[in-house]
Amino acid sequence: MVQAAGRLDTLLKETLGGPLPLRLRAWDGSEVGPADAPTLVVRSRRALHRLLWRPGELGLARAWVAGEITVEGDLYEALRRLAPLLWQRTEQPEPRRARGLRPDTRLLRTAGQVLALAGPSLPPPPPREEVPPRHGLKHTLRRDRAAISHHYDVGNDFYTMVLGPSMVYSCGYWPDRDSTLEQAQAAKLDLVCRKLALKPGMRLLDVGCGWGSMVLHAAEHYGVHAVGITISVEQAEFARKRVVDAGLTDRVEIRVQDYRQIDDGPFDAISSIGMAEHVGSAAYLTYARQLHGLLRPGGRLLNHQIARPPREDESTYAVDEFIDRYVFPDGELSPVGSTVSLLERAGLEVRDLESIREHYALTLRAWVANLEREWADAVRLVTPGRARIWRLYMAASALAFEQNGIGVNQVLAVRPRSGGSSEMPLVRGPWSPPEAAAD
Repeated sequence: MVQAAGRLDTLLKETLGGPLPLRLRAWDGSEVGPADAPTLVVRSRRALHRLLWRPGELGLARAWVAGEITVEGDLYEALRRLAPLLWQRTEQPEPRRARGLRPDTRLLRTAGQVLALAGPSLPPPPPREEVPPRHGLKHTLRRDRAAISHHYDVGNDFYTMVLGPSMVYSCGYWPDRDSTLEQAQAAKLDLVCRKLALKPGMRLLDVGCGWGSMVLHAAEHYGVHAVGITISVEQAEFARKRVVDAGLTDRVEIRVQDYRQIDDGPFDAISSIGMAEHVGSAAYLTYARQLHGLLRPGGRLLNHQIARPPREDESTYAVDEFIDRYVFPDGELSPVGSTVSLLERAGLEVRDLESIREHYALTLRAWVANLEREWADAVRLVTPGRARIWRLYMAASALAFEQNGIGVNQVLAVRPRSGGSSEMPLVRGPWSPPEAAAD
């Protein structure tokens, strides 16, 4: 009798169009493949059932979240080896998909072999961590609140474990590769403050304030009066406690409020750090116009946002199913050129753009290290499935930043005064610390 690993290896070769670059272990304990490679472990036939009923990315995602497949060994190396087989990136993308799994059509052709190996089964229910079906228009106030709650309202203790004491959920700014995560996050917050030219007495709005790190840093080190807004109730509760503990209640206010509901401008400066990815392309001009209207003439906006490469036909772009179902519901990435164009259409003048792509890769690797080091506690604080989601999405994202699959940019814009004055200096900066510039 042929062992399951051998049969599965043959099937994967036919489906993927090449040998699996990993060692493979099946549910019956049999193994095949190179001994020096990470091991793809198929723990249950149920993983094959998922691929039968939902071929491609979503079937694989559900099997991973359910713990029916996993990787033993270096997860980064496993993902790096699998990427050329799993993902296709072409100049002329297939219609209706921005990127897709090669196996889809081949898997359908070999469905009979998969069924023979897996055995008959009804469709397995999705893991409970999957976002339930959504209805209605994207990016209404109610739907955005539900999407944000799915990702952020999973327990502040879990986020503290992953993010570390800084509680900053966006990429750090690493003076060098030997810096700590905390040093990188402090450097990033300070960089934003310097780009915004914050001074004592100024009024700052932080859109998507998270757990309050930006407003606390700006109030403590630059003497501003800061308003931080979030639509995550758990984030707001945590941030408010931090404000009290820091003795900054006279200078920092945390609100549970959507950016579309703010009506008490003007502000001297606005920061939006890792929030705009949740806005959506259809609503982005509204977002940009709202921030423009909230700035005083001469005020600055710092928009820190993840970007994807542009496509020749933007109508073929589709969100990643794993990310949309399990990580950031309704999130969208746009090319940085589109972001700049929409900010300028809203009446802002873009004055500086800095790509910090490599910094996000370093940050994500630090977060993954935190998660893996405290794995047992992470599983206890959330669920095994959610912990697996985070490990996969952060590790895969780190590789995507390293390989220029996605980027992140800080766009500094200003609302010009009547007559065109920007209040900007003639010479750029100095925004980077001297030690970083020397490197």
